Amino acid sequence: MKKTIFIALAAVVVVLAACSTVAMTGRRQLNIVSESEILSASLSEYQQYMSTAHVSTDATATAVVRTVAQRIAAAAEAYLQAVGQEADLQNYAWEFNLVQDDQLNAFCMPGGKIVVYTGMLALIGNDSDRDDQLAAVIGHEVSHAIAKHGQERASQQMVANLGSSVVSGVVSGASSEMQQIVATAYGLGTQYGALLPFSRKHELEADYMGSVLATLAGYDPDAAITLWQKMEASGSSSGTATFMSTHPSSTQRINALRKNNPEVKRDYGPAALFPSSSSAAATTTTTTTKAATTTKSSSKSTTTSKGTGFRIGD
Repeated sequence: MKKTIFIALAAVVVVLAACSTVAMTGRRQLNIVSESEILSASLSEYQQYMSTAHVSTDATATAVVRTVAQRIAAAAEAYLQAVGQEADLQNYAWEFNLVQDDQLNAFCMPGGKIVVYTGMLALIGNDSDRDDQLAAVIGHEVSHAIAKHGQERASQQMVANLGSSVVSGVVSGASSEMQQIVATAYGLGTQYGALLPFSRKHELEADYMGSVLATLAGYDPDAAITLWQKMEASGSSSGTATFMSTHPSSTQRINALRKNNPEVKRDYGPAALFPSSSSAAATTTTTTTKAATTTKSSSKSTTTSKGTGFRIGD
């Protein structure tokens, strides 16, 4: 009995000591899994996936994906620098790939490995806002990475299975278990490329942060609404699309985007990272200043002088 109580108390201490904050939204999150372990496990899973993936040979389409992805990655790096998270930049070795697959899907692994499926490009088509829609996809996935949702999900799963051996593993690093958690969380392995099955809260947070990154990179965040309308139509005509297989529904996403995007555009735009008439140096200064002044940094969703703030789940 005493041993059980001790283990429970130890677990509580570990959990309470491992809380951190998502800088862009101010949401508190649980992270008891080490950064190095999640990165190592993720890289291993990514390499295994890429060893069998059919990388697209369409040079034009690949160039489109890489151009947008590079701009989103640059926006993410500028933001992290602006909010004092420069140390996190060492964890990202960006890689951008277009994979031949008809699924409506994309993912970004911890560490910055971005994959877009050709099925997603086909859904977007050649609309005039094609790049903006693609930025919504990539911005969403990169947001999962910089918000450390994979690390949080792994932590939640480990807490859910807490026992003496798990507590010990959390403290010392449970590499074999982490490998399985990452494979499951990212849908890699037997179900290659499945969208991260994160919670409704994670998905809405990634949508919001994706809009911020897209805006900082000079794209129109409202294109995400068009994208989700297309996703909804695709799901209704041919079963639920992989990209929509988790909560929230497309309607919830669209409503949240419509609510939050006006504030995002006001606080982070226009074209802060890649303005057409500014030097690179001036661009970086503009971006970091804007990001620093609009960050929501409290443990709760807060109010800034410019707006009402983002509330997860609204």
